[in-house]
Amino acid sequence: MAGHSKFKNIMYRKGAQDKKRSSLFSKLSKEITVAAKMGGPDPDSNSRLRLAVQNARTQSMPKDNITRAINKSQGGDSDNYDEIRYEGFGPGGTAIIVESLTDNRNRAATDIRTAFSKNGGNMGENGSVSYQFDKVGEIIFEDSDISAEDMFVMALEAGADNVESEDGTHEITCAMEELNNVSTALEKAAGVEAKSTKLVWKAQNTVELGLEDATRLMKMIDALEDLDDVQDVYGNYEIPDDIMEQLDA
Repeated sequence: MAGHSKFKNIMYRKGAQDKKRSSLFSKLSKEITVAAKMGGPDPDSNSRLRLAVQNARTQSMPKDNITRAINKSQGGDSDNYDEIRYEGFGPGGTAIIVESLTDNRNRAATDIRTAFSKNGGNMGENGSVSYQFDKVGEIIFEDSDISAEDMFVMALEAGADNVESEDGTHEITCAMEELNNVSTALEKAAGVEAKSTKLVWKAQNTVELGLEDATRLMKMIDALEDLDDVQDVYGNYEIPDDIMEQLDA
């Protein structure tokens, strides 16, 4: 089933990211600094910063690291980062979106293009695949005792558009401009903090991969996520449970 495999995909990526904790903290810090520099250091009046701080906390990022990242944004010598979206194609005809924050556009473009080409993919022009995705707000609860039915009701009452649940994991999506309001209302109703609250590119349709293409794609995504300039990688891939178990072995 599509939903079942999708959650296996989520857990695989989460496990891979957990192994890169120091790199993850660096990327979270960069997002906090950029958000604070653009909209001010007060999370109460800066929704992007509020979401960045919330996401950092759910990843167990130390409070001191968060404070340093915010303070860094107010210094006159703070780095200037450009937000750039790259698009391309991965193994098996998958569509890939890469979001980056970089202080060197040439380096970022070269490194990302290399990660694509060395792993059976190729970069495309801006807009070449993003039309296959929607930019939405995503809220994820993990290891939850809340039933799928109860979460569905709470999410809709909070203003969400869709809920998918499996084995205690709930993925809630909403309009991107409503993410902060929906996440705040939902956490209050659920009585627990979400594991992740962020804006994402959600594929309109997915491509199911076999073992060979799935293996190459995961290597490509790992290579992209290892790059300091890359913040997030999104794709329209779907991997069957039996193949995902082989990848996760």
